[in-house]
Amino acid sequence: MSHREVNVLATELYRQNVTGLQWVGSDAWITDHSLTDSEGHRILVGSLGFAVSRAHIPGLEEHLRLLHPSQFPDSPFVRDFWEDTFDCSLSDTRDAQRKSCSGFESLQDAKSYFTDVSELRFTNNVYKSVYAVAHALHNLVTCEEKKGPFYNGSCADTKHIQPWQVLHYLQNVNFATNQGERVTFDQNGDSPARYELINLQHVTSGTMQVATVGVFDATLPRERQFIMNGMKIVWGGEGHTQVPVSVCSESCPPGKRKALQKGKPVCCYDCIPCADGEISNITSMECLKCPIDYWPNTRGDTCILKEVEFLSYAEIMGIILTFFCLMGAVLTTMIALVFFHFRETPIVRANNSELSFLLLFSLTLCFLCSLTFIGRPSEWSCMLRHTAFGITFVLCISCILGKTIVVLMAFRATLPGSNMMKWFGPAQQRLSVLAFTLIQVLICILWLTINPPFPFKNMSHYKEKIILECALGSAVGFWAVLGYIGLLAMLCFVFAFLARKLPDNFNEAKFITFSMLIFCAVWITFIPAYVSSPGKFTVAVEIFAILASSYGTLFCIFLPKCYVILLRPERNTKKHVMSKTKEIQY
Repeated sequence: MSHREVNVLATELYRQNVTGLQWVGSDAWITDHSLTDSEGHRILVGSLGFAVSRAHIPGLEEHLRLLHPSQFPDSPFVRDFWEDTFDCSLSDTRDAQRKSCSGFESLQDAKSYFTDVSELRFTNNVYKSVYAVAHALHNLVTCEEKKGPFYNGSCADTKHIQPWQVLHYLQNVNFATNQGERVTFDQNGDSPARYELINLQHVTSGTMQVATVGVFDATLPRERQFIMNGMKIVWGGEGHTQVPVSVCSESCPPGKRKALQKGKPVCCYDCIPCADGEISNITSMECLKCPIDYWPNTRGDTCILKEVEFLSYAEIMGIILTFFCLMGAVLTTMIALVFFHFRETPIVRANNSELSFLLLFSLTLCFLCSLTFIGRPSEWSCMLRHTAFGITFVLCISCILGKTIVVLMAFRATLPGSNMMKWFGPAQQRLSVLAFTLIQVLICILWLTINPPFPFKNMSHYKEKIILECALGSAVGFWAVLGYIGLLAMLCFVFAFLARKLPDNFNEAKFITFSMLIFCAVWITFIPAYVSSPGKFTVAVEIFAILASSYGTLFCIFLPKCYVILLRPERNTKKHVMSKTKEIQY
């Protein structure tokens, strides 16, 4: 828009009482002083816009003030300017309403836009252009042969100068004006941009001042190209110095983002929380996604490290499980000490003391191996927890299986003409336990060799925290270990069930049947619970299964014997054992 169009628009807006607008002006009108004459110039106060930098041209004002019509007798522009400035007539046909001009009136004290050199903006570009051409021509005519810019170091022929030769020199000029402004051109022929940030401000009730509040100069380093000069900016139509808010909605605080309101301008929006895993730490900023190991804080303005979850010794559940692990190991050790102290009594001797001590040792290991599941998973703890559990449980069940077979063989041996015990004596019992355990050891070695368990950060189950767990590595290896334990347990249960009604001395087969029933029930319910439990509860379920089956075996097999040894010693006699044996034979 030109200054005339802005003048008309401002006047009409003033008449309609449309005020408080923030105007952004172009260089076509932002520096035009004639806007002050507008009836509605008040609403333009506070306008902002960029304009070409102004400059002072030495000698120009003096030259203009020495001008008179006799120097340009045929110039209609000079004639019209002179008549308008001095309100007189130079033409032969005199205007009756105007006095005659002599043509020698003085411009020294005259006030005119023509002699006003305070706003030389585009005029300065013309001034620099003339000097640029002058420098180009000077460089062209002072060229030395063999040092020229053209083919073989040649120079231009000054008697037949070609336009392209002048253009070459013009593109390469580099000089400074008297005011220190550098004039150069880039490869596209453009000169560096220089602009002033203009602000229209009140001076009096009827005038405005064109105030320069900032400067942009592309020739300076990037961090210094745009500089504010410290002058206060006047805003908005009424001359306020407070920065106006140009939105219909309040700024969104950190932790929220803008959501445009349908059918309304872009400055109208709702503030909604950032999506999960995103933050905004600056007012009205777009949400940024946190790194994979981080999660937003409660305010949504900072990414913090995700909580790493694993079953720890410091938490309540870890403390309780550790207590029951250690208590089981202590109880087993105490029972072993009782058996060792009463090792010569009939009840201990009649129940295969060697397998009993080995079974107590394996149960102690079962309780202690549960501790490897608690604490921060590491490469070694992940490999140890499953293999130690698998081997100790196979050792335990192998001992129970051996005791069950002994019960069956012992009953057969009491029959007339039977010679069964020689086929399953102490040596065979040791070998069977060793053989069953070595098979599990072999399975574990293959598992650890091919694809062992390893620590794994599970980030898929919870968004806000990391589950540090032991990945199985090879699922086949894990289920092979469990499957082998289950196979031995079922075999032991079947043998014990077959021998449950045999009238042995202390109902050994019945107690083994109960212990295997508890063992199988625990591990059958363990599988769905293990698969469905999240995070550290998976480990807790596995520890619970180990403890429940270990306590079941310990109490069912050894608690009745301890009861007899400690509380009913009258039944722990050879006579009592022999009487039971006679009942069996009859």
